[in-house]
Amino acid sequence: MSAKEIVIAFYGWRFSKDWRYDVNRSVVDGLCRDLAAQYGAFEIRLVWRWEDEPVLEVAGYGDLLNIVRLRSADDGVGNLCLGHVIGASRGCDLLEDIKRGISRLAFAPETIEPEGSSKVVCHNCGCGC
Repeated sequence: MSAKEIVIAFYGWRFSKDWRYDVNRSVVDGLCRDLAAQYGAFEIRLVWRWEDEPVLEVAGYGDLLNIVRLRSADDGVGNLCLGHVIGASRGCDLLEDIKRGISRLAFAPETIEPEGSSKVVCHNCGCGC
């Protein structure tokens, strides 16, 4: 049996002049390394990449969730934004939300509404859901 692969893609972003959030790439990379080690024990390969394109305007936390994309071909998840996977954020903590999203995709992908579903609860990130 081959390992399931989950990809976390971070799109480029540009903060609006009225809103900021401290996104420290080295801290996010460290989190992803830790998660990759943890999930490796379950034969889940976690890959992450920083993609320069597209560049999205970020004017609030919902927009920030939109720059984080989760992909898992094994689960039929092509390119969902983090907000689509987790729904509303509990505390607007990006690192915790990434952990929640990866856990859900790894262990309960059937609970994630498919793209285009009428049951998706919009979190106003602009992803089109």
